[in-house]
Amino acid sequence: MDADHGGRTGSETKLVRPGVTNVPEADQDPESEPAGIPEAADRSRPVAAAQTDTAPAPAGRRPDGGMAALSPPYQVAAAIAVSLIGLLAFAHVAMIFLHVTPSNTLTKQHGDVVDDWVFPEFEQNWKLFAPNPLQQNISVHVRAELEDNGADGSSITRWINLSREDGEAIRGNVLPSHVDQNELRRAWDFYTGSHDSENRPNGLRGELSERYIRRIVMVRLAEHGYGGAVERIQVRSAVRSVAAPEWSDEKISTKAEYRELPWWTVAPADLPGAASADQASQLRKAEK
Repeated sequence: MDADHGGRTGSETKLVRPGVTNVPEADQDPESEPAGIPEAADRSRPVAAAQTDTAPAPAGRRPDGGMAALSPPYQVAAAIAVSLIGLLAFAHVAMIFLHVTPSNTLTKQHGDVVDDWVFPEFEQNWKLFAPNPLQQNISVHVRAELEDNGADGSSITRWINLSREDGEAIRGNVLPSHVDQNELRRAWDFYTGSHDSENRPNGLRGELSERYIRRIVMVRLAEHGYGGAVERIQVRSAVRSVAAPEWSDEKISTKAEYRELPWWTVAPADLPGAASADQASQLRKAEK
């Protein structure tokens, strides 16, 4: 094997630098190689690639992630937002806890605040579970006696199933309103819980429940186009037992049982917006 100048073998790998035209081996000067490159170094690795590994990060870029990558003003804003969300979540959990717990000192003193927060969107109903799960379908109907039109006299509308309308508003809705789910149902529970079997009220709560029912019904009748033409209303409930499953031998009648309330004369305070008008009138008097 022949040796070249300097005692190196002819099979040695030769360094080819970018941008330099290859020179025939006979014209190369072995002493013209760049200084500082070890003879035993891996000459197959490009110099530019080695320099890329140690390139500094672009100016203005932070090495850390998350909130540390934000500027100080944005960090302060993010911290405030996270704190507010945490306080809101804590307050919501506390309100729900006070709502479902038995009566205590806090609920007696601040029960109105808790109810204003919970109702109607966050109501908790435990009747789905034992020991007394719901086993009946209860729907509330209403019909109205319209004012005398001078020709045919007063007329009575058909029975309108308000609970069915609520069910249609809920069915297929990804985010159903708690008003559609609970307002009418809770009002009817309020009424039945404050009246006896003869529809006689048990004190002031019974009278309050009647006014509540009338105002809800008048709002719904206004949606049907009756509005101020109503003189009297009558409400009834239709109760049907839930049918037994197909695999059960239990015989349950699903025939509806009706409970009709007496006719109620509609007062001006029962009309939609009457409460707001009363408040506006009181405000005007206070300003004088």
